[in-house]
Amino acid sequence: MNNWNAVSYTAWLLRFRWPVIITVLLLAGLAISGGRLLSITTDYRIFFDDKNPHMMAFDEIERTYTKLDRLLIVVKPNGDDVFTADSLAAIKQLTDSAWQIPYSTRVDSITNFQHTIADGDDLVVADLVADTAALDTKQIALIKSVALHDPALVGRAIATDGGAAGVSVTITAPSDGEPVENLVMTKAWQVIADVLTDYPNHEIRITGEVALALAFFNVSRHDLTVLIPLMLLFLAITMMLVTRSVTASIATMVVVILSAATGMGLGGWLGYDISGPSSHAPALILTIAVIDAIHVLITLQVLMQRGIDRQEAIVESMRVNWQPVFLTSLTTVIGFACLNFADAPPFRTLGIISAMGATAAWVYTVTLLPALMFVLPYTTGRSAERKTWSMEGVANFVIRHRKVLLPVMSGVIVLCCLLLTRLEIDDDMATFMSKGTDFRDSNDFAIEHLAGNYVLEYSIASGEADGIADPEYLNHLDALANWLRSQPRVMNVSSFSDVMRRVNRSMHADQDEWYRLPESRELAAQYLLLYEFSLPYGLDLNNQINVDKSSTRLTVTMNQISTIETHEFMTTIDAWMTANLPAVMRAHATSPHVMFSFIFFENIRYMLMGTAVAFIAISLVILIALRSAKLALLSFVPNLAPTFMAFGIYAIFETEVGLAGAFVAVTALGLIVDATVHFLSKYIRARRENSLSCEDGVRYAFATVGTALWVGALVLIVGFMILAQSTFKINSVLGLLVAVSIAVALVVDFLLLPALLMALDRRSATQ
Repeated sequence: MNNWNAVSYTAWLLRFRWPVIITVLLLAGLAISGGRLLSITTDYRIFFDDKNPHMMAFDEIERTYTKLDRLLIVVKPNGDDVFTADSLAAIKQLTDSAWQIPYSTRVDSITNFQHTIADGDDLVVADLVADTAALDTKQIALIKSVALHDPALVGRAIATDGGAAGVSVTITAPSDGEPVENLVMTKAWQVIADVLTDYPNHEIRITGEVALALAFFNVSRHDLTVLIPLMLLFLAITMMLVTRSVTASIATMVVVILSAATGMGLGGWLGYDISGPSSHAPALILTIAVIDAIHVLITLQVLMQRGIDRQEAIVESMRVNWQPVFLTSLTTVIGFACLNFADAPPFRTLGIISAMGATAAWVYTVTLLPALMFVLPYTTGRSAERKTWSMEGVANFVIRHRKVLLPVMSGVIVLCCLLLTRLEIDDDMATFMSKGTDFRDSNDFAIEHLAGNYVLEYSIASGEADGIADPEYLNHLDALANWLRSQPRVMNVSSFSDVMRRVNRSMHADQDEWYRLPESRELAAQYLLLYEFSLPYGLDLNNQINVDKSSTRLTVTMNQISTIETHEFMTTIDAWMTANLPAVMRAHATSPHVMFSFIFFENIRYMLMGTAVAFIAISLVILIALRSAKLALLSFVPNLAPTFMAFGIYAIFETEVGLAGAFVAVTALGLIVDATVHFLSKYIRARRENSLSCEDGVRYAFATVGTALWVGALVLIVGFMILAQSTFKINSVLGLLVAVSIAVALVVDFLLLPALLMALDRRSATQ
């Protein structure tokens, strides 16, 4: 829409202000009503598409064996190790009570470990710790010997030094029911509290996939109920300080609240769930809506202070701001829309809701805001005029020192880019939550004293029904397990071959020389049948072998390992399998840890594409709007440099950037462009409409839009710094890096962009 149409439109809007206000509010109410359909999801699987190959492999292994969602309860006594009557009693009570946790289908620990012993010609399978009340020194020594030497337990159910033990609870909740994590965790904490009451000289922490799911829910709830209200409070205070007007502040808050609520409401109508990343869409929308309003209001304020009638001032403010506000809204929407290149659905949801909210913010800014400013009582003070004079001082400084600023700023950009070499692209799922949160502290405790959630799951096929009893299969499986145990990252390998070794030894009078695999298929099948019949309900082998006994599950537990290290280790395992196993036994790893490791790389790849698309689209928009190829090309510097500089500054303090880094560039780009577009639009207006020189064009741009730019940047910086307070690492790092990008962009737009304009745009103002 050109300026003449903007003038006509605004005049029409003010004439029919009450019908417009009522219509806009009714439509907003309809959109916002979709918010009732929103719900916060607790499922960490929301980070993966249904067609994600790693998610499909994970689902397949769960269908083949049992659910892999679990709680890991880690028990550490204040003494040297767990092999005391008191600690073993605590572990046993915890093990027995854990069966009361809702949806628990299996509980494993050293106390209910199914230990096999020979009794004449009979095989006896019983709990390793049956009766803690009758334990004596000899029995405790036997328990310790078994626990610290059985490969099924060491590094998984018991620490290698015996200093801590774990109780693993498998949770099998209905897949189509309500989230059960809160119910499960509440009961688990109650069980732990009861044990600590009876055995206070212990520290007990809880982690696992179920605890992680609840942590995701708590992050989303905390950020929606704490950070968003903080953001609203900050915006209200900012508008009062900037405009010195209750009316302008009220009108702005109406616009920003409606914008955020509309984005979320439309998300509800589209059937989205809210998770950690998408919970920050309201904060992003709030800041964007404020920036749109600031440009209109500050111009209105300046015009009225010059004695222009309010109606005429509103029309003129809309005229001069129509194109830049539309362009910045469009570029912001493009940036958020390109989050749809993400491989993780929550970030796509964040992008779509934020894009819809940014669109709503523009609509409300050009409809509701001018109408409200016309019908509400409004007077101006003298603050805006003082801000205009201060911007003139900045302009004069830049003009005087442009020959120095150009090389200095260029050098700073180069230096920041060189610092990028310090950064490594890597991540660790265990650090997704901030230190100080219950899940992070408990998970760190588990990693330090026992084991974390660093697991690789394999389904090793034999190629035929009952094939797992084939000695050739068992020998290959055993070789794989033993090789894995020799790797430095591996803490525990749970393999079906260990079960057969243990049973074979017991069937030969518990003689250690018989701790080997059965030599015939028939014998192995008989041992397996006998062992299965001896197992109690809930502790069978369904979690290790499939129904027709054609494959077994092999679980590798590792100590703390990063994303890149996980991929390197998996590649090593694949190579070993290719060289040493028959084709039918070769398998690929899966697990939540594997899924998050792959999503890290996939998102980096897809977001590079998204950033490229966003940059091209935004550049075309700027080219068309500015009608100057030279200025459009010149805008590349202030549009691209800030993100690189932000990462360079980040590299001074950190040497690793993870999943959040993939989303910084595309999120920041649409916002960084805003300041460049506003500055260039005012500069071009001065050059084309007012026939001013380059220097005077710079002065005009600073005088007309400088205040709005730094106020808008301040709002964005604080908004994203509030996002950086999230306990979800991806959100906090994203917020921090985007905030730094915007701060750097403001410096670049104020110091480098004018210097570039004066150096490269020496043409006649009338050309």
